[in-house]
Amino acid sequence: MLKQIEGSKAVAQAVAMCRPQVICAYPITPQTHIVEALSAMVKKGELAAEFLNVESEFAALSVAIGASATGARAYTATASQGLLYMSEAVYNAAGLGLPIVMTIANRAIGAPINIWNDHSDSMSQRDAGWLQLFAETSQEALDLHIQAFRIAEELSVPVMVCMDGFLLTHASERADIPSQDQVDAFLPPYQPRQVLDPADPVSIGAMVGPEAFTEVRYLAYERMRQALDLIPSVAADFAAQFGRDCGGLVRPYRTDDADVVVIGMGSVLGTVKDTVDELRTEGMRVGVLGITTYRPFPADAIRDALGVAPRHVIVLERALAPGTGGIVTADIRMALAGRMAPHLSTVIAGLGGRAVTTKSLRGLLATAAAGELAPLTFLDLDTGLADRELARMRATRRSGPSPENMLRDLGITASRIG
Repeated sequence: MLKQIEGSKAVAQAVAMCRPQVICAYPITPQTHIVEALSAMVKKGELAAEFLNVESEFAALSVAIGASATGARAYTATASQGLLYMSEAVYNAAGLGLPIVMTIANRAIGAPINIWNDHSDSMSQRDAGWLQLFAETSQEALDLHIQAFRIAEELSVPVMVCMDGFLLTHASERADIPSQDQVDAFLPPYQPRQVLDPADPVSIGAMVGPEAFTEVRYLAYERMRQALDLIPSVAADFAAQFGRDCGGLVRPYRTDDADVVVIGMGSVLGTVKDTVDELRTEGMRVGVLGITTYRPFPADAIRDALGVAPRHVIVLERALAPGTGGIVTADIRMALAGRMAPHLSTVIAGLGGRAVTTKSLRGLLATAAAGELAPLTFLDLDTGLADRELARMRATRRSGPSPENMLRDLGITASRIG
């Protein structure tokens, strides 16, 4: 059924149709609308689930861990500092092999405080052992949640479905909402691999010493490897049953003959595709490779999608690793090792919600096509603003807090923000 709906509410409807038995909620912008909508469904009797308001994000995932360990289908959601607060539990859920599904409404990490979108939060947990699926659109976010429960439960691993905060969570778009019968046919009842049962007591998460810990970690690696085969299979089943091509590992767009390929994740791909279409009409051979599955990293799929190596690969990063630069770039470089590698550039873009515009992308791609793009670029960086603060820091030891200094340079005071 086609429906004009806010992205968060579309995701809430998808989660509800997956019949979670326990939903753990602690509000943090911009994921709050998802759990609010689920709460309303439970209150009205439309969703037969235990809805728990807890005191923190750490408690939310901890409750989900307990619920999943007793054989319940469990769900939660968070963002930004909330994901950091539950970090210990994030690792525990993966280490215990519990198939929890969690929405990450991607948001920048402070300090300074920033409630807008980038990918810093989920990137901080990229090696925790969770699968990470990135949605390009609200429709894809809806569809990926349905697939996520099936993938998680077949492998007994937790899955994060990452959707860009505000850009997807709060935007109203037309979405195709499936029926409950369709979801039931696609997602079988939960049959856990491990259950805490008083009638048959076992220990979960017991102490493991050096004699077996490497093997435990190897199994986590092996489940991730298995996911690289399962994810495309689930996506194919989804397309057959729902009539929509969604999910999978990577999604190439006009890459077959491209001299320049932009690699990215999330909602920015729509703007990049629009820019590519414009430049194609002008004779520039450019393409886009969207990564849907970031963890496990689909190195073989990326190599296959790039085919005969393009002359230049640009990795559009929505997060920054200070001291090294691009996070996804490191994975791309590893994927391309041992083959004729193209020129590889990292472009840091859209941090803290800064818009990534077609105008800026056109300039970037023109620079790349001319062979003049540096290995590391900050898109739309106000160098004058940054240089003034660097000069201030050189001039005096007690230069003050840099964020506030730069806001004053811009004529903005903290009291006017948010």
